Amino acid sequence: MVASVEFFLALACQALAQVYSAATVVNSATYRPELAPNAFGTIFGASLAYATREMRSEDVAAGLLPVVLPGTGVRVFLDGIAAPIWYVSPGQINFLAPGNLLGDREAKLWVTLDGRQGPEVLVRLKAESPGLFPLDPETIIAARLDGTLIQRESPAAKGQDILLFATGLGPTVPETPYRQLARGAAPIARRAEFRLLLNDAPVPDDRIRYVGVAPDFAGLYQINLRVPEDAPPDPEVRIVLGESASPGGLRLPLR
Repeated sequence: MVASVEFFLALACQALAQVYSAATVVNSATYRPELAPNAFGTIFGASLAYATREMRSEDVAAGLLPVVLPGTGVRVFLDGIAAPIWYVSPGQINFLAPGNLLGDREAKLWVTLDGRQGPEVLVRLKAESPGLFPLDPETIIAARLDGTLIQRESPAAKGQDILLFATGLGPTVPETPYRQLARGAAPIARRAEFRLLLNDAPVPDDRIRYVGVAPDFAGLYQINLRVPEDAPPDPEVRIVLGESASPGGLRLPLR
């Protein structure tokens, strides 16, 4: 029997040490080298996994998110707590920082592959690390209430209700338990300190209908926005929570 390509790749990967550093552990939305509890993180490196695998619906057993994807042997630990895993490949891991961690400090992170531990690195863990998910390098992910995607060829309209998607907005009320999906609406705890900026101008608060976890998800926050009638075309969009702000440069297609 001829051995498969996957077999030889697995042997080669076993012979290589996992390669990553504190600088290559980033917020999945902003690519800043910082994490926050209940926020999506990404590890870039080499020899992180034998093959590529993403989380599937059947991997969520008894309502609990997996801390290892079947057949991968890849685990991520933050201060000894196993993080739910969304995606693994030899060069990248996407995970969810456990929500029961405390922020505003350094945390120890390491990756194991079939029990073999990679380097232990210190990563910046903030209480919040707000970021809007990008559709491309210049455009945010936004949708209409019917789920259709807002794009340059199908922009949003002034006065329209739309959804924006973010990560890193901190604790919610009620909190989502470790490894569980949010079963309903849960506003962020620091809602009074949240602002949404269009071209650096704050949107009136009554136009922001909801800021909290997206139901049936974990680590994904949803912002329900009624676009102001005086909004400029294709504005830059940023979100601010307390002293932390998402990076600039992302725009909402709007006419």
